[in-house]
Parts: sequence; C-alpha cells; structure tokens
Amino acid sequence: MAVFTPVEEADAEPFISRYGLGALRSLTPIAEGVENTNYRIDTDRGPFILTLFERRTDAASLPFCLGLTAHAADRGLPCARPVRDDRGQVVGELNGRPAALLEWLPGAWKREPSLAHQHAAGALLARLHLAAADFPLERANPVGPAARRALFERCQTRADAADCALLDRMAPWVTGPCADPGAALPRGPIHADYFPDNLLFEGDAPSGLIDFYFGCTDAFAYDLAIALSAWGFDPDGLPLPAALSAFRTGYESVRPLTPTEAAALPALGAVAAVRFTLTRLHDRLFHDPTRLVTPKDPAPFLRRLDWWTEQAALAA
Repeated sequence: MAVFTPVEEADAEPFISRYGLGALRSLTPIAEGVENTNYRIDTDRGPFILTLFERRTDAASLPFCLGLTAHAADRGLPCARPVRDDRGQVVGELNGRPAALLEWLPGAWKREPSLAHQHAAGALLARLHLAAADFPLERANPVGPAARRALFERCQTRADAADCALLDRMAPWVTGPCADPGAALPRGPIHADYFPDNLLFEGDAPSGLIDFYFGCTDAFAYDLAIALSAWGFDPDGLPLPAALSAFRTGYESVRPLTPTEAAALPALGAVAAVRFTLTRLHDRLFHDPTRLVTPKDPAPFLRRLDWWTEQAALAA
C-alpha cells in the first residue's frame, strides 16, 4: 500500500477546483510505489494523477522534476505534463503535503519485458537524454557520492555482523577512489530511477515514462547503468545477458556511447548497485513501523554489485 496521506473527496474537491477540470467524478488510490501518495482522479475533463509528495521528496526539487517531465513531453516523449492551477502554479498543498496534478498516461508496465520491450526501453532512455540536453535547470544528485557515504556511515551505526560484511563489500565503491566514476563523463538531466515499473507500454510501444522524482543532473552513462541494473537482472539479482544486450543496443541505436563512457560503464553499474543496496539496507535498519511499506531486501542488488565488480575487473 502506497497511500501514506489519505485523501477524501471532500479534501480533493477544493484543491481540484483551482485547475479548471470540472467536477470530480471519482478518486481512486494507487497502491503501487513506495515514496509518494498517488490517486487517480476522474474529472469532467478526463483522468489525471494526483500526487502528494511525502517527506522523502524534497519540495525544493519539484520545479526540476516536474519541469523535466514537462520539457520531455514538449519534445515529443511520452511523459506527463503537470497541470497548472488558476495562479499558474504546478505545486500546491493538500492535507499538509505538497501536491500536483499530472496528465494520466495510458498503458501498464511490463513485469516480464520481452527483448523487444528491452530494446524500446533503452532507445527511449537515450531519447530522453538527447531531449533533455537543453533543459535549463540543474539539481545535484540526491543520492550522489556524498549522500551514499552518509547512508553508509549511518548504516554502520546499527549494522550487525552480517550487515557489516555486506557494507565491507560496498566500501570500495563508497569511500574509495571509485566512489564517483562518472565525474568527468558527459552529463545533463537524467531520470535516475528508470525501472520497469516507471515505464508504461501499450503493446510493444512505450506509452508513458513516469516518476521523475529522483531526476537530477549527472552522467548520462550513470543513468544507463542504473537502467541496466534495473532491467537486465532477474528478481534474485542474477544477470540476464540477452536483456542487458537488448537494452544497451536499444540505447546505442539512438545515442552511441563514447569510448570513455563505455569503459566506465561497469564501474558506474557497481555504483548504481551500491546506491540501491544501501538505500534498501538503510530502510530495513531504520524502518518506520508507521509506514505501510515493507522494506525491500538489499541482497538482489548486492548480487548485481558482484557482477558489475567482475565486469570492472575484466575491463581494467
């Protein structure tokens, strides 16, 4: 369940009235997701997404995140435009949370993407990087090297022996010279959370790229490494070579990697795996029992780290 802030129709109606959407016809909670509260709202003008941003989403980041999805939509990508209210604002407040309305995008995410879906997903990520190149805003990576180190050190304060062994395997990519392998690579706005559940399909065609709330300014190849780590492994964290190849081939059919980016990709993949291992470990060690979300197991991303580390050693 991913509704952290309940919203009743009586709460939503005054908020929605500022957007010129007509009457509210229905309000339906969306259970998927672990960061923010989402509802589908149906109005006289059709369906929209109502998002309430919870404590882990920095309100100061919203102009970047919402601006990036609007910018991508304006460039022809299947992304949702935020709706402006009668004051021209895209962020308001509802039930004590920053809130926004976005266009509803059709389709559903693929739980078992085919190689054709992998290729299409890679191509769309490359299109996003090209389309976002002239987006004028910047945002530091909220889970960049300094944040990863802070998470690492906080985890150490509660880690048992098994957790300490896990942290030891991550340490070279957090505290050593390999902590930021993308620092000198081509960079710009990235999605930074390009998982299968953030890409909707109708048939074999992508129909909606959603959830830009980890979006930031970082290396394009790091975004690709995150995506490969998300799409190219099975639920246990074991690599799927055909999927990895299809996704990367799709990406490079639109935006070929430079030789420097290609050489750095295994190290970037290791850092991406560390990011998700750390955040999952942190969520388990510091779980808030009032949050109705079960912390995810860090082990599958630790297995990804092992695979990327092997690839980095082979490339050295």
